[in-house]
Amino acid sequence: MNAFRFPLQRVLDWRRNELDLAELKFQRLTAEVAAVGQAVAELETAGIRAEILVRDWSPVCGRDLAALGSFRLHLRKKNAELAARRVECEGRLAAGRSEMLEARRRFRLLDRLQQRRFEAWRLARDKELEELAAESYLARQARTDTARHLLAPGKPASARVPTRHA
Repeated sequence: MNAFRFPLQRVLDWRRNELDLAELKFQRLTAEVAAVGQAVAELETAGIRAEILVRDWSPVCGRDLAALGSFRLHLRKKNAELAARRVECEGRLAAGRSEMLEARRRFRLLDRLQQRRFEAWRLARDKELEELAAESYLARQARTDTARHLLAPGKPASARVPTRHA
């Protein structure tokens, strides 16, 4: 019997590469969303530190309070920018997730088809080997029976071996 060969192997390999790329893209997008979240947390931490720092100063002048007010405005602006960026990234992440899930579905479909075809091939191969073994056993048994019959004790040597008469 021939070796197993899946006719759609190249397509399966291509789908596997497509899935790998989709997973890589999804991981990159996930890291991007996490980075935006980290930037928001750092921005909030900087704002809290500035508030605490200015409030701890004993001689607070108007210029310091004006700077703090400007910094607060800057933080709000940056926070709004990061929120917009986060929404954009989460939208791309959702699209990347659906692309990855679709690529996974297409890959698994072909992979299951390959597994089913391999199993069918394996069963056919096993059946063929079993039939070959049975035929070999029967042929050997027939040779053994013939040899026993020809070499049976009590018969003269001329009777044991058949001669061909022309």
